[in-house]
Amino acid sequence: MDIKITPSQLSGTLDVISSKSLVHRLLFCAALSEKNTRINLNGVSDDILSTVRCLEAMGCSVKIDRRELFVTPLKKPSPEASPSSVVFHCGESGTTARFIMPIAAHFYDKYTLTGEGKLPQRPFAPLCEALRNAGCTFDNNRLPLVGTGKVRKGKFKIAGNISSQFISGLLLLLPLLDSESYVKVTTPLESDGYVRMTIESMALFGIAVEKGKTKYSINGNRRYDSPGTVTAEGDWSNAAFFLCMSALRGPHHAGEISLRGLSMRSEQGDKEIIELLRRFGATVDIGKELITVKAGTLQGIDIDASQIPDLVPTLAVVASVAEGETKIYNARRLRLKESDRILSTHAMLSSLGADVRTTDDGLIVRGKEKLRGGVVDGAGDHRIVMAAATASCICETPVVIKGFMTVNKSYPGFFGDFQTMGGVANVL
Repeated sequence: MDIKITPSQLSGTLDVISSKSLVHRLLFCAALSEKNTRINLNGVSDDILSTVRCLEAMGCSVKIDRRELFVTPLKKPSPEASPSSVVFHCGESGTTARFIMPIAAHFYDKYTLTGEGKLPQRPFAPLCEALRNAGCTFDNNRLPLVGTGKVRKGKFKIAGNISSQFISGLLLLLPLLDSESYVKVTTPLESDGYVRMTIESMALFGIAVEKGKTKYSINGNRRYDSPGTVTAEGDWSNAAFFLCMSALRGPHHAGEISLRGLSMRSEQGDKEIIELLRRFGATVDIGKELITVKAGTLQGIDIDASQIPDLVPTLAVVASVAEGETKIYNARRLRLKESDRILSTHAMLSSLGADVRTTDDGLIVRGKEKLRGGVVDGAGDHRIVMAAATASCICETPVVIKGFMTVNKSYPGFFGDFQTMGGVANVL
């Protein structure tokens, strides 16, 4: 399905959707606990539903409401009761698949992982190899794959520059093992904020992680202990689109947008959007409850994206109307996302009239006064779709986005919130 955005002025106050990344982690901790857990949140996405579906396949129960997830934990299958094989349908969620693999390797002698969309093309080999060294076998290094054999030891080595989800998945496993275990990261860790978020989530459930320079250690034979009720904080990654809209000054300036529900104490790496918008030249007001961004005279900057890859598409939109040149680098992992986000960001901006070119590990964008509008291929990628909607604020003519429903992966209510802020969006 396609959607047409007619440029208009946006302004107002919005309650942000809950952090998808945090909800994944809370769900896994809750499922592995011995007591029920209530997770308070704002909004449920397709990726979250993928995690729910996989946990239910293990015997967990999750009652779903838009404002609440009520989790009844799984019971460890006995050898007699355990099925010989269980199938985990992970949808398009890389987080779900990479978290469920180590947990399944603990509980089951045999299991199958499947995925949809671009997930079967995304890398799993480093996690497969780490689990092979612990006694498991796999028929493939990509989805669909069949895993056999349970984890026999808990000493893991894995690269940190491919996906932080590998490290987080292994950390969730370690407390279940019989002895002290560790994950040693063999290359510099990128997106380390997501690993910190995992450690913080585990701490809420009574699991302490000892962090060394390159190693994370956890005592074995531990149990997750539910606090009863937890609240998922707002999602900085998805909030960034509206914060960037408010920073733009174009033919249809977005006005001032204020967001409620974001924590400046968050471990989410994409909180960095605040500092980056300030560097571009926007004004950011941080109040007790609201964060408000105001447009300024934007100047190009250099951006190291190694810790904030998900922000690149919308930062590139800001750069497209910032005076001078913006260089975005250390973003090579974007080639392994729902789309090759270096290429799809380039294609999205080029189709709207921006001056942008690709490099091996990023983008170089030269700012213009405004963009012209046009037709954008959503590339099957939720972040490209939302970045294109952000770009509509600086376009002279309408923007048509092809395949806009991919926003359901992380933010099903995005276009509803966009319209609430004054955006004009019509399904074609």
